[in-house]
Formats: sequence, C-alpha cells, structure tokens
Amino acid sequence: MSKSRILILRFSSFGDVTQCLSVASALKTQFTNSEIHWATRQDMVPLLSGHPHISRIWPLDKKQGLKGLLLLAFKLRNEKYSHVYDAHNNLRTFIITFIIRFFRSVKFLRRPMKRWKRFLLFRLRINKFKMPFSGQRDLLEPLAAWGIPPTLPLVPQIFTNEIAVEKAESLVAQFKNNYIALAPSAAFFLKRWPQEYWVKLISLFPDQNFVLLGGPEDRFLEDIARTNPRRILNLSGKSDLSTSITLVKNSKLLVSNDTGLLHVAEQLGKNCIALMGPAPFGFPSRPLTKILELNLNCRPCSKHGQGPCINTNYHECLVGIKPEVVAEELKRVLQCLP
Repeated sequence: MSKSRILILRFSSFGDVTQCLSVASALKTQFTNSEIHWATRQDMVPLLSGHPHISRIWPLDKKQGLKGLLLLAFKLRNEKYSHVYDAHNNLRTFIITFIIRFFRSVKFLRRPMKRWKRFLLFRLRINKFKMPFSGQRDLLEPLAAWGIPPTLPLVPQIFTNEIAVEKAESLVAQFKNNYIALAPSAAFFLKRWPQEYWVKLISLFPDQNFVLLGGPEDRFLEDIARTNPRRILNLSGKSDLSTSITLVKNSKLLVSNDTGLLHVAEQLGKNCIALMGPAPFGFPSRPLTKILELNLNCRPCSKHGQGPCINTNYHECLVGIKPEVVAEELKRVLQCLP
C-alpha cells in the first residue's frame, strides 16, 4: 500500500485510552506502510509513550481551553492525514475533525455513541448491546469500514520505561517484586468493592504481600494499610502514571474494581481479577482477566456507575460479591502462575 498518515483522536479517560491502544496496532496490521499519530489529553501521554505503532503523540493541555484546542486543530490540519479515526466522539473531536476535513479529502470514521441503545438500556431496561460487553471490541468495530476485523492484537499494548522501572522497584524494595497489586478505588463510590472486603481478602492470605494503588484523593487506602503495615504497602498518590503501570507489570497479578488499572493489566497481558458492578462499558476483553459479577436485573444502572442505586439492597452488585469468593479465584490464579 502507499504510505498512509493516520490520526487517532482519543483524549480521555484513563481506561478508555488504555483500551484504545489496541486500535493503533490494528491499524498498523492493515496499513503496514503507515505513520500513526494520536491526539490525547496531556496527562494521558504516558499511556501512549513507547508504543511501537504510534509515531507521534499530540498532547492537548486542557488549561489552554478553546485557544489550545484550536491551535492543536490547525497543527493537525497541516499534517495532511489520509485517514482520521475519531474514537472519542465529543465536542472537542468534532471541532478538530471539522477543521482537518474542511475542503480536504480525508478518509474518516467516527465511533458511534449508540445513544438510542443507551436510552433503551438505562431508561427502559432493554438491552440491545452485543453481549458480553467489551470496551475494546466497541472501539475496534468501526474500523471494519477500512477492512479491519475487531480482533484484539497480541499483548503487550502498553509499555514501560527505565525511569519508571527504577522508581517502581525502589517503592516496593521491601517486597522485592513479590506482591499482589490491588486497585480498591474507582471514580464513583458505587463502582467500589466495600473497604472492609479488601481488608478481609488480605487477611485470608497471610503469606502474601499487597500493594495498594490509587490517587492522592484515595485516603481510605491508608485505613486498609493500617490493618497490617508489615504486609500492606499503600502507594496511593506516591507513584505517577508510568510508575503505576510498572507496579502492575511487576506484580503477581492485579485485583481491581472497574477502573483504569484494570485495563492496564489486560493490555500488559497480566492476570487480573475484575470486580464489575453498576456500569456496562468498562468491561475487559482479554482471557487473562477473570470477571466476577452478579446477575441482577438492575444492572447496569448507569453509564459510568454514578448511580443512583435502584436495588432495594443498596450496592448489592458489589456487596454481594463476598471476599471468600474472590479469595477462591485468587487462589486459583496463584496456583497457575509459574
């Protein structure tokens, strides 16, 4: 094929950008003689850095507002892309693609938001989505118009760097990379497995070390760590994005709520136990991820898990997944590890 220059637009969020990494490899498989660029939010750049199929990353600084968006749009227009895939489909990407395509012939795809299906699901409890839910499949399916099947490329699809490796190893030096990673937080409370369940799970594995990962706002992780400071290391807010990725990579496996680190694990090719609750669109897609969930009529109740909970037993979708059940799955995975 003649050389193509392809642009992917996906600005956020953490989990969505991570899942979208498979798109770059899928495009490269079809357009082998191509140069793939990606425009994303500035704080998402570490997720893309080092990817062998991404030639250039275009960061957007949200602090610059509309001026920064327009400046980026005209820079991208000057690149004269042959193909543009809008994997985000929001106002920002609409503005950018309008400027890029104005009086230009560009092969263009936009990921559909399927708003009518979402209305049926959340308002009328009628599910017209393909089951099981799969975030990566949803991002890959629009590429069929360019002859690309929705087949997940091989892992890894996310890569670390030497600086992050050194920092990660220093943070967990006391465990010598002999630990299980836990991601007890999530953007919304209803997506969080109960705090006391994490404490119980850790108590069921007295011979294992645990590393807690989260952001600086996740102060409740310190309460978990205090229950056994010898075996639990709380790194919430103490590692940047690249270092957190490396910490997941160096762990035995990850146990996670429905959050971005879940998708980091699957894009690294790492074993993961995923605790899935109220939201439908963050479901992992790879076989090394074991999904634990309850079949409730009220699920899913909201797009992002923001609620409100409509079950008479509040938060039943995650409260009903008992620590002993997760422990059995964790034992099974540990027994299968080399």
